[in-house]
Amino acid sequence: MRWSFSLFQFRKISVRVHATFFLLLVWIAVSEAAAGATPVQIMQSVGFILALFVCVILHEFGHALTAARFGIATRDITLLPIGGLARLERMPEDPRRELAVALAGPAVNLVIALILYLIVLIATGPGLPTAPALMRGDFLVRLLTVNIALVVFNLLPAFPMDGGRILRALLALRVSYAQATSAAATIGQGLALALGFLGFFGNPFLILIAVFVWIGAAQEANMAQMRTYFAGTVVREVTVTEFHTVQGTNTLGEVMRILLSSSQKDFPVLDGDRLIGILSREALTKALPEHGEGGSVKDSMSTEVHTVEAGETLLNAFSRMQETGVRTMVVTQRGNIYGLLTTENLGEYIAIKSAMSTKDRGPRVAWEGPQLPQR
Repeated sequence: MRWSFSLFQFRKISVRVHATFFLLLVWIAVSEAAAGATPVQIMQSVGFILALFVCVILHEFGHALTAARFGIATRDITLLPIGGLARLERMPEDPRRELAVALAGPAVNLVIALILYLIVLIATGPGLPTAPALMRGDFLVRLLTVNIALVVFNLLPAFPMDGGRILRALLALRVSYAQATSAAATIGQGLALALGFLGFFGNPFLILIAVFVWIGAAQEANMAQMRTYFAGTVVREVTVTEFHTVQGTNTLGEVMRILLSSSQKDFPVLDGDRLIGILSREALTKALPEHGEGGSVKDSMSTEVHTVEAGETLLNAFSRMQETGVRTMVVTQRGNIYGLLTTENLGEYIAIKSAMSTKDRGPRVAWEGPQLPQR
């Protein structure tokens, strides 16, 4: 993730912090100072936020380490002002495993809360802390309260919270993954509307949460639909096989003329038969004013080329494109360039699959154009 840097690694999982996280700490310190807090009180407030985010990291490791038991790696864990984000390579296919991964995070916070409660019991004697003590108690009591709140909040049945994934996993035990996601997303958006409505009459922060939940539910539903479209498809089936390559010794003017005569936007750059880079339309238009048409392709290309094997699943390739933010991947087969996988072609594929699924649900109308191969 951009604007983030690594703090440490554990079990080959990099823990990163986003630059905006420090804005939260500054805001806490400034708010406390404006309220007349002493330097010691300001440090205690900032320290409490840091302790809270240690609990958030442990929550995310609960997800990551449980996923690792099922052979699913976690790319990294990133701390944001609104919480933590564990980027798993994928969610488990088995609903029971997804349920285990989703439950692991809240379970960690529950264990932390129980440990803190035992420490508080030892320090203060038997009996439950009173409500005022929970809200305005000492450091450990407040941390106990926040961990309980994290458990409750994360179990709300709405994406992107863990509760939404738990609900989907339970539904997926009886219906298809896409149907389960659609139902869970609908329930989550209903909850978002309720939170937003309450926010207008009380806490405006609920409106922000409602927007967050609504968008998360919509994104999860879209991803589930794409997962359905991409299921059973390999990259080869969606590859653009009519494309142009250029040599590193070609001029920018030569590539410009190819760009104007075709719809291709990114050009693999070769040194003989060896792939050495890629020249994008943006890099070309930026380089032309600087170097002119006689400028060398090799001097303007990017050496960061993302490749994918023709036999790899389309779902994995799509996930990598989302992760890296690239528009084009070079498709290879047995070490040779086979074609290009582009976001535009993926969009066309999704449009075709969507039209075909709509057609299957409605009147039979002949679809003009080339038919997708039967599998």
